[in-house]
Amino acid sequence: MPPEAPRPMEEKGGIRIQSREVLSENWFRLEKVTFDQRRADGSEQRLQREVYHNGPGAAVLPVDAERGTVLLVRQLRIPALVNGDGLMLIEACAGMVEKGDDPARTVLQEAEQEMGCRLQGLRKVLELYTSPGASAEKLHLFLARYTQDDRTGQGGGLAGEGEQIEVLEMPLGQAWAMVESGEIIDAKTVILLQHARLAGGGF
Repeated sequence: MPPEAPRPMEEKGGIRIQSREVLSENWFRLEKVTFDQRRADGSEQRLQREVYHNGPGAAVLPVDAERGTVLLVRQLRIPALVNGDGLMLIEACAGMVEKGDDPARTVLQEAEQEMGCRLQGLRKVLELYTSPGASAEKLHLFLARYTQDDRTGQGGGLAGEGEQIEVLEMPLGQAWAMVESGEIIDAKTVILLQHARLAGGGF
């Protein structure tokens, strides 16, 4: 007996997608999804949600286990500014994964561009959604090793993309203290710092 064919996405889990309308396709695509949801009592409910396709992305936290330091970046984040949280955020180095590219290759390139650093021992630790209620972005998170000899330049990012990135090197303990004080409020960075702490600064 042949295996049962998979059910179409439109009917998966009691959800039937009725339409997908592109509202904007500027920096990223924003679409409105209209769908029917079957409730536990058997009734159906029509709903709409907006989905922002701003991914996938990849981020990396370089760790120098011998000196107990990490590399982070500080850069302009307009959403944080308009939300009242200041002009600049301290974050792990990150970038968007281009279609068909490999997340590991993305973070290696971003580390060179943003931090002026070659990475060693790249290790993937997680894949996660950052805000699944509205964003389709899935992040690939990595830890990596570096030493002082791996610093190849000043970094700073690409001027053509409007980047003016400051590279920060600090003890892992200081970085975590900045999480606790509210100076570091970026989710991917907090997660990667916690992974590094659980690994005792080495991996």
